[in-house]
Amino acid sequence: MVGISSREEKILELLRSGEEYPVTRLSDVLGVSAVTIRGDLRDLDSKGLVVRSHGSVVAASSPQSSLRDASNTHEKELIAKTAASLVSDGQFLMITNGSTCSLIARYLFGLKNIKVVTNSTLLLPYGRANANLDITLVGGEFRPQAEALVGPVAVSQIENYHVSTTFFGTDGFTMEYGLTTSLIENAQVVQRMCAQATRRVLCVDSSKVGHRGFVRIMPVTEIDTIVTDIGFPKDLASQLEELGVEVIIAQ
Repeated sequence: MVGISSREEKILELLRSGEEYPVTRLSDVLGVSAVTIRGDLRDLDSKGLVVRSHGSVVAASSPQSSLRDASNTHEKELIAKTAASLVSDGQFLMITNGSTCSLIARYLFGLKNIKVVTNSTLLLPYGRANANLDITLVGGEFRPQAEALVGPVAVSQIENYHVSTTFFGTDGFTMEYGLTTSLIENAQVVQRMCAQATRRVLCVDSSKVGHRGFVRIMPVTEIDTIVTDIGFPKDLASQLEELGVEVIIAQ
């Protein structure tokens, strides 16, 4: 994980497991002193990745979000890193909420003067850690299960911006029904962010293929580029490329 140490990453993994990990237990598990653990927790707190209160500490994300983030982690990291490689200095971006898209900000370190409009609260720590990353967080109603701001206020504010690229995700992907999600509010945000961009890049791991959500986001023909993993069906990739959709396999 860019921006934090391997030990800090392990601490986050333990905290997201749902078990209680006071400082003494973290110290025993990781084989370092309690003083070192407290220093790590202070650093994680300053980055917005944990919340400390009255001697306890929790990961700064909802249980639902943490469970979702834990699935297909390797594929999501590769997809996010590959998606970030499409960005150049000085670009304006939109990044929707989602466990894969939120990871893109990790790999924007080293680029200069990047502006990001997002509804994802998970991107905020990267704004603190990366001076070259200018994040605009839209307003709206906070949904902790999605770590996102949604609703009419969010959609209205998104309309004020135009960007070169929107990176977005989906809960379901089929040729017949296109991109789908479980929440109407999520669909509305994705639709508006894509409408404000010159290039629309879908970041999706292959586990979403074949699934059909409750709400349709858009047909596959409205996608410019798909960044996915090696499990993405080759025949599906060929069909998409015939329709003019670029398919990039993250490896």
